[in-house]
Amino acid sequence: MSEAEQEEEAGQEQPFLTHLIELRDRLLRAVLAVLVLFLCLFPFANTIYRYVADPLMAHLPEGSNMIAIDVATPFLTPFKLALVAAIFLAMPYLLYQAWAFVAPALYRHEKRLVMPLMFTSSVLFYTGIAFAYYIVFPLVFAFLTSTAPEGVEVMTDINRYLDFVLTIFFAFGLAFEVPIATILLVWAGLTTPDSLRAKRPYIIVGAFVVGMFLTPPDIISQTLLALPMWILFELGIVFSRLYVKKDDDATTDDEGPAETPDYGAADRAGQDSDEPLNEEEMEVELDRIEAEQAALEAELDELGSGGDEDDDEESEVILVDADTPPDTDLMPDAGEAPDTDEAPDTDETPDTDEAPDTDEAPRRDPG
Repeated sequence: MSEAEQEEEAGQEQPFLTHLIELRDRLLRAVLAVLVLFLCLFPFANTIYRYVADPLMAHLPEGSNMIAIDVATPFLTPFKLALVAAIFLAMPYLLYQAWAFVAPALYRHEKRLVMPLMFTSSVLFYTGIAFAYYIVFPLVFAFLTSTAPEGVEVMTDINRYLDFVLTIFFAFGLAFEVPIATILLVWAGLTTPDSLRAKRPYIIVGAFVVGMFLTPPDIISQTLLALPMWILFELGIVFSRLYVKKDDDATTDDEGPAETPDYGAADRAGQDSDEPLNEEEMEVELDRIEAEQAALEAELDELGSGGDEDDDEESEVILVDADTPPDTDLMPDAGEAPDTDEAPDTDETPDTDEAPDTDEAPRRDPG
């Protein structure tokens, strides 16, 4: 399946049954890889066990050997060692299958984060195992065999020795994953490098406590586990700080389109640019200028319309005060005064100028 098809399927929600089928396929591939490696290693199981037991055999007294207590131990112990060795060798492929299952649900910048961490975690795990085998085992076995009381012969059971060795391998392999855990915690936003630096004393004490539980009851193995954990913790802080900066930039590029740049900000701030604008920048600049002009014209229209309304109101008030008499309808009535509109017409009143002519009236003779 091509990468484009995988991204297209990743953007679509898959039914639950599809996820189960995918999980089944990944698990079958992982089991098949372990089985193939086991079949290749089982014929050499005794040779592999002898190589693993060399650090202890080198410090046993002369004439001492390892023993097998149970009846089936000579067969089952090399068998178990071959199986565990197959799992350890197949670890990168197992991690890849786990990553391939969850990859469709990850963002692009998260996918870029997982691949380097997966490779680095595998290398650190194998480095922890090699550190335990070549440095810790010679010191620990030399100390433990030298403390045997007089008259006691050291003869270790091969099954118990294998359990002890596998525990130490797993403890140191896991302890060497401290930088990966630190980077993941900082990248997830659960803590910060400065916060981890402030908690350094507690981390150191915690490293010795972990070494006390995961190693034999001796100060040498405990110290040899705690010191690498502390050093790797410091390295994890350094690399997590650098990785967070790169991841922030990648997140900004991948999580969505960037905001439209404001190319006029430099001009408004008084910073001139000698570089000519391209077509996209010119369109953005023209849109900004048109928006500013439209806002300015709207503000001027609003101010102008407000001034005209004030002038009209003032002119109406002046006309009312100078020309029109007060409206009697709006004045309060005092005892239901007669309506002035129904007042008698003055034209119908008798005109005093039209009085009867006195010359036409009859006169009485005085005699």
